[in-house]
Amino acid sequence: MSDIPNPFEDQSETLFDLNLDNPDDDDTYDTEKRKDLKKSSNQNIEFINEKTAKSVKQQTISTPGTDNRYSEDYTIENDINVDPFLDDVELSWNANPDDGNDFDINIENSGRIGKRPSIWARAWYKIKPGSKKKQSTNRFEMQNYNAVVADANDDDDVYLKSRDRFNMKIIFNKYILGKYGTSSATDTSEPRLIYLNDKRNNATLGYGDNHISTTKYNFATFLPKFLFQEFTKYANLFFLFTSAIQQVPHVSPTNRYTTICTLLIVLIVSAMKEIVEDIKRSRSDSELNNSKARVYSEMNGDFVEKRWIDIRVGDMIKVNSEEPIPADIIIISSSEPEGLCYIETANLDGETNLKIKQSRVETSKYIDSRNLNSMNGRILSEHPNSSLYTYQGTMELNGRSIPLSPEQMILRGATLRNTPWIFGIVIFTGHETKLMRNATATPIKRTAVERVINLQILALFGVLILLSLISSIGNVIMMSASSHLSYLYIKGTNKVGLFFKDILTFWILFSNLVPISMFVTVELIKYYQAFMISSDLDLYDETTDTPTVVRTSSLVEELGQIEYIFSDKTGTLTRNIMEFKSCSIAGHCYIDVIPEDKEATMEDGIEVGYRKFDDLKERILNTDDPESQYIEMVLTLLATCHTVIPELQSDSSIKYQAASPDEGALVQGGADLGYKFIIRKPNSVTVELKTTGQTLEYELLNICEFNSTRKRMSAIFRFPDGSIKLFCKGADTVILERLDPENNYYVESTMRHLEDYAAEGLRTLCLAMRDIPEEEYNNWNKIYNEAATTLDNRSQKLDDAAELIENNLFLLGATAIEDKLQDGVPETIHTLQDAGIKIWVLTGDRQETAINIGMSCRLLSEDMNLLIINEETKEDTRNNLLEKMRAINEHQLSQYELDTLAMVIDGKSLGFALESDLEDYLLAVGKLCKAVICCRVSPLQKALVVKMVKRKTSSLLLAIGDGANDVSMIQAAHVGVGISGQEGMQAARSADFAIGQFKYLKKLLLVHGSWSYQRISVAILYSFYKNIALYMTQFWYVFANAFSGQSIMESWTLTFYNVFFTALPPFVIGVFDQFVSSRLLERYPQLYKLGQKSKFFSVTIFWGWIINGFYHSAVTYVGSTLFYRYGDVLNMHGETTDHWTWGVAVYTNSLLIVLGKAALVTNQWTKFTLFAIPGSFVFWMVFFPIYASIFPHANISMEYAGVLSHTYGSAVFWLMLLVLPVFALFRDFIWKYYRRMYVPESYHVVQEMQKYNISDYRPHLQQFQTAIRKVRQVQRMKKQRGFAFSQSESGDQERLVRMYDTTKRRGQFGELGDATSSNPFNDSNGIRNIDEGSISIRPKTDARGFKTDDLQSFESFDL
Repeated sequence: MSDIPNPFEDQSETLFDLNLDNPDDDDTYDTEKRKDLKKSSNQNIEFINEKTAKSVKQQTISTPGTDNRYSEDYTIENDINVDPFLDDVELSWNANPDDGNDFDINIENSGRIGKRPSIWARAWYKIKPGSKKKQSTNRFEMQNYNAVVADANDDDDVYLKSRDRFNMKIIFNKYILGKYGTSSATDTSEPRLIYLNDKRNNATLGYGDNHISTTKYNFATFLPKFLFQEFTKYANLFFLFTSAIQQVPHVSPTNRYTTICTLLIVLIVSAMKEIVEDIKRSRSDSELNNSKARVYSEMNGDFVEKRWIDIRVGDMIKVNSEEPIPADIIIISSSEPEGLCYIETANLDGETNLKIKQSRVETSKYIDSRNLNSMNGRILSEHPNSSLYTYQGTMELNGRSIPLSPEQMILRGATLRNTPWIFGIVIFTGHETKLMRNATATPIKRTAVERVINLQILALFGVLILLSLISSIGNVIMMSASSHLSYLYIKGTNKVGLFFKDILTFWILFSNLVPISMFVTVELIKYYQAFMISSDLDLYDETTDTPTVVRTSSLVEELGQIEYIFSDKTGTLTRNIMEFKSCSIAGHCYIDVIPEDKEATMEDGIEVGYRKFDDLKERILNTDDPESQYIEMVLTLLATCHTVIPELQSDSSIKYQAASPDEGALVQGGADLGYKFIIRKPNSVTVELKTTGQTLEYELLNICEFNSTRKRMSAIFRFPDGSIKLFCKGADTVILERLDPENNYYVESTMRHLEDYAAEGLRTLCLAMRDIPEEEYNNWNKIYNEAATTLDNRSQKLDDAAELIENNLFLLGATAIEDKLQDGVPETIHTLQDAGIKIWVLTGDRQETAINIGMSCRLLSEDMNLLIINEETKEDTRNNLLEKMRAINEHQLSQYELDTLAMVIDGKSLGFALESDLEDYLLAVGKLCKAVICCRVSPLQKALVVKMVKRKTSSLLLAIGDGANDVSMIQAAHVGVGISGQEGMQAARSADFAIGQFKYLKKLLLVHGSWSYQRISVAILYSFYKNIALYMTQFWYVFANAFSGQSIMESWTLTFYNVFFTALPPFVIGVFDQFVSSRLLERYPQLYKLGQKSKFFSVTIFWGWIINGFYHSAVTYVGSTLFYRYGDVLNMHGETTDHWTWGVAVYTNSLLIVLGKAALVTNQWTKFTLFAIPGSFVFWMVFFPIYASIFPHANISMEYAGVLSHTYGSAVFWLMLLVLPVFALFRDFIWKYYRRMYVPESYHVVQEMQKYNISDYRPHLQQFQTAIRKVRQVQRMKKQRGFAFSQSESGDQERLVRMYDTTKRRGQFGELGDATSSNPFNDSNGIRNIDEGSISIRPKTDARGFKTDDLQSFESFDL
């Protein structure tokens, strides 16, 4: 068989045939997307009909317009066109891993498609020489995406690996039965086969269902994953080892079951917490999986309602407007002309502009659901992969082969907008969808405190071994050197054996150096803290009935140590709702509601301030007012110069379908002011004047489309009076340089108003016009048409043609659109910055828009110096970063000056800067800046940025977002926060914390985060301290008991120490203690830096508590031995103190000291504190008499027989309880006094203010800061004006708007016919073929996409 190119293989050689994008357009979403789309556009896949193929031995696939120049030496742009998310082998259906030759597809036997090779073929492949997968040396520059989410070096799908790692079914099938039954393991050497209207055959192919799961565990994986997670904690391994030693006979000095029982309790409590949290995730998943969708029923011939989880590959579904897409689908038809539809992908890629998808013309006629069952055939599709912007497949429909491209693919996670309905065929479901392929399994995160504890426990192991060695060596020495103690040892005892046995004995005796109960206490504390966060009404969003949800309670203390926040913009900081706020016309500003103290006044001959919209409406009716004509022109421009489609609703209202939310806001603003856009036809628009009831029709002559280079859009109309006018709207920088230098009267006043708008953070736009003489227009139109029909650099020539007509403009005014922020965003960001948190905003918006939003949300302040990095090459990016670093170092900026730096970098430069040789420069500059904005970034780059900072610094990172495109970023950070927003729940389900709005982040971090960090820190430190304070008395005692390993206290009493008598103080401190009130923590955000600087928990603080514990244990032991040194007489019978009576006294004294220490470190006394600290001591004093009186009679704790009367009846016992605790805690009290009086921390000062209710009211300072900010805003805007306007750049807006004739009524099924359907060569399929022998004649389209009517303009194609 001849070598036939594979349509699923890289076809980069054909890139020179077509110029699909503007080489000067530097504002496309990102390099990956542009090149993927280019690649897909060039690959027109057509499968030869099977009937024709019967005459040949093997059916093949051909790609028209390409030749067989496919060798390793001919790989034009191969490094950028290879799909970065796929294996090299996965690029083809039948890739031979042994060589680099051309790939082919063998589908001679269609029944074999989708099946796995035979067992013999698989065995031969495994033993075949050189059959290892060949790695390509050509790699996409962002190939390491998987390293972001799973630190994997290969390009296999990370999600499935992480999800299936503990999947018992897959493991059993793979290693026991030798089966690969899951769809994830389906052989990729054959295309994915999907039958149309044949559920039975589709069911046999074994494709997965449409469920999704974000849980950590399932029934099979819980035990191994949980135990693995728990025993990565060194403490649990330590206690497991200790439990094993206790089972050795004649080794343990204590009861053999004390440690193992406690360890089991720890594991059970931890397991219950994990189960409860995972059940919450499961319920959230179930809510989504049970959402309703309309699925086509072959039996009923119509759509029936089903759950999302019941959707299967091959199902036909119907999606209505404003509904999310439940699975990856191929669009069949829609209600719009030629199968068009609008989708919002903010949930996928963060872009706010609507995208246009279009069905194939062969399927767009299926608008009646009753005709769907006539669709017979199959789809040959690529296999599931994670590339969001590519798709390749072929539909064989009723004997015809139809190529499928990304233009027909709509992904799960998108939302249908401005389109009543669409029909689609499901291609990928559940975890095979591209959205889920870009996700990872829920990671197991460890906190910084846990990591520190883990390392310190290793150090404590060393201390424990040292103590055991000292005691064991002492025992051997005592045995050898002390002749008077020889009777204690059995003759012939092996000293070496005794030494090692003693090590085990003393290991057990000192094992409580590490408090096992601490882990139960900490788990309970964290769970209760999570409960209190969820119950906080200040974190409850009443409008959406959304409480704050803690999905991972083990991370609560991390909230108090965050140093970097990585935030999405759309839906997180902004609402993605544009509102027409104000306009400037002929030197006057108009607004709906005039702000306080903003009435219009004259300053230096310019009117500043606002007039009301009512004033504007009155002036337009006054024909004697010279400014009425300018107002009329502005409103006419708003109502006509756009690409919006009006949609008549059932209630007779009009809904504007706009690809850009800015355009929709402008048209709606014009309608609100009396100029209502009501009808669009292919060659005209109609506007209704509300004030007069008159309707005016304007003939649309030309549209000069918007792009990022032009930064403007123009439309040429013929007015009802026959005059020709050009309307232009765009950035002030491009409009000003095209104005008539003589006859513009309002430039200065309009610029002043633009400065005021920009100072308020509004999105500004300049409006201009000019009258065009008929002759000039005719001459220009010829130039425009020539540019529109050229095949050589068409985009640039169209821009050049527009330049010829867009000059000598008259400035009419300006508009201001508010990109409405989420409530409280500016205040929250400003407060978080004051708390020492650096905020990086990662957005898909343009640079100017991002800066504008940064100003409005107070991420950027007026006195900041922006470090702009916007380069085209890697070398330029390197030089830019080095130059900025050099300048900062040379000027030796102070901390105050560093706080005025902000970095702004675009996606292209960021792609270069994230490479290994530049990322250090990027991070060095970014760390010096107070804020960083990354513009035009992809979801991939978001995760890469977070991963880079996480890898290169020791700081704790928080990522927050609300869309599915933010999931990888959220999971890569130490703490992930999802917002239950308009973009769906994917981010909230995958995050550690879910909140209703961004503003709740302030209290979540500053209050709950600070409290949790301080509480957990004290609880952990106290838990270590209290164990050492008691159990180290055992070590001091070995020097007095001949290193025999004798215990001072009874073993069960030792166990009860952590279970009953000291369990409550750390728990109450960890749950209820407040070192500063909530109000003052928000009032003084600088207190948050205590957590960032580890003021409450560090290695130094940890060992300070450990040493203090040793000190208190020494005081207790030495003091008690002095008190009981002579065995004081207890009663008239001359009875003296025995060993266990002294042990009870030591135990009671230690308990009182550690409870006194708890009282000293407690900041807030409540009824719970009284119950926990004094109550625990009272409980012991009551418990001991009862226990010592009853249990010895049951052969339990026989050591206490007769001890009670000798203990409580002794004055020495009570005297020691008065003296030793005071002596031991005196040092702690003096140290605390010294710290507060002479070297106080910031929170000590605030605590004093809180205690004595000292006010700190600073109104004059705040007013001064507001005034200074206003002055700086004006000065800044004079020096640097931005462009803040969002507009679609698809390049075919004119063709799309000319398809619509909104005067036509929708059909029986809600469909809207193509306005160009009158073309005689446009049949119901959208194409009319005239077959003449071997020639297929198709109508030729002009540059704007219109079909011409003369046969001489037809193109012919040879079959």
